[in-house]
Amino acid sequence: MSTAAIPGAPLPVRTPGSRARGRHRRPERPEIPAGSPALLLAVPAAAGPESRSVVEELLSIVRSEQNGVLTAAGYLPTGGTDGRQTGGTEAERTVAELLTEAAEAGLPTPVVVPLVPGPHGFLDELHTLAAEYGAQVTDTLGPHPLLAEAVHVRLSEAGLARADRARLFAIATAADGVVLTTVGGQPAADAAGITGMLLAARLAVPVVAAALDIPGSVAEAVAHLKEMGAQNPALAPLVIGPEADAELLAAAAEESGCPSAAPLGAYQAVGQLVASTYLAALPAVDPDFGAEEAEDTDGTGPRGAGRHAAQ
Repeated sequence: MSTAAIPGAPLPVRTPGSRARGRHRRPERPEIPAGSPALLLAVPAAAGPESRSVVEELLSIVRSEQNGVLTAAGYLPTGGTDGRQTGGTEAERTVAELLTEAAEAGLPTPVVVPLVPGPHGFLDELHTLAAEYGAQVTDTLGPHPLLAEAVHVRLSEAGLARADRARLFAIATAADGVVLTTVGGQPAADAAGITGMLLAARLAVPVVAAALDIPGSVAEAVAHLKEMGAQNPALAPLVIGPEADAELLAAAAEESGCPSAAPLGAYQAVGQLVASTYLAALPAVDPDFGAEEAEDTDGTGPRGAGRHAAQ
């Protein structure tokens, strides 16, 4: 759950990072102010091998991106539970358990970062739960240029897009239209439209968004692309993983007859977004510090282009 933990403590302790030395060292990332609240990553799923794997890897990225940040993951399963069940292991704690333990220990109330790229059904429950403890819930991770980057990379890994626009080699299976699939109903699909425009600019092909949890939404999006002239449309999940039922992703690909990229998972840019979203909630820290250092995967500009402002 953290780089170091005291047995029995509700949240991990801070492990200071070492400062780079030398005349040409890269600029230091901002230090987390002493006494800052922990980052509590709220996962919209029950703890399981697949969700834990993604979450633990993302928290590892967060800690590597930002020295000294306190991290913890809390699960909030949807579908009738309030997330207050007990008895889980240290890696299976719920949001309610971690907030309760922080309050009982007199620790600063954690900043809660929802692990979703946009609107999702679990957010109402999360806000209600957090309000009981006076905890701040940040904005979702998207829309953001880094999400478009992540989707682009997953498409290229599946052989459905060029990895780099500067390279003019052809891919026989490259998609000439993309359906950006989401979960969270029409609000999620609407919000995904912004990331879709960013993705379209990267791929130079039309991109439309559809909700996996709305029957017929993906099929309609595929038909729309074909009406626009696309002959080889593909699906690109704008989901991190834990928030989406794997059966929905598989069914969408099968019913549409289109190849699909993988969910975003623990892609580096997703971890960066989690860290920057948390930093934006700390008034003494500039979340864009050092963003100019990161290069985009296609070499066309800053990886962190565009401030992700919490609403």
